[in-house]
This record gives sequence, C-alpha cells and structure tokens, in this order.
Amino acid sequence: MKMRRFILSISVLVLLMMSPVASFAQCAMCRTQVESNINGQGKVVGRGLNDGILYLMTMPYLILAGFGYMAYKNWKNSEKPTA
Repeated sequence: MKMRRFILSISVLVLLMMSPVASFAQCAMCRTQVESNINGQGKVVGRGLNDGILYLMTMPYLILAGFGYMAYKNWKNSEKPTA
C-alpha cells in the first residue's frame, strides 16, 4: 500500500514538472523584468532578474531540506534497538 502511494506521488510530481504552461509564464515575466530595467536605470539590467531567480529557487531547496530531514529522522528511528 505504501509503495503504491509512493509511486502515485512520484507520478503526479513528474506530470506537474512536465507542464509547459508554467514555463511560458516565466519567460514573459523575465522578459518584462529585463525590459523595465533597461528602460529605467540602464546599468542595473540583471538586478531584478537575479533577485527573481533567487526567490524562485528558495522553494525547491526548502522542499529538498524537508525530505532530507524526514529521511534522517526515519533513519534515526530505524536504528533504535527494540527491547
């Protein structure tokens, strides 16, 4: 039962990651950010774009850290001797 749930979860995750709709939206947002920086200040072209990339990358790292913590916690619990 757990294996079936795990496979279903991974399948849904893969399908969501393959969705092309999100990638098109990000391209338009990046282009708008670069154009507004070029028209406004000129010298600081990539500042807003870099901040946006860092903002978007925080969630995957938090998810990865959560999975790592859960795996570590599960590993520590499995090492305890049962008396």
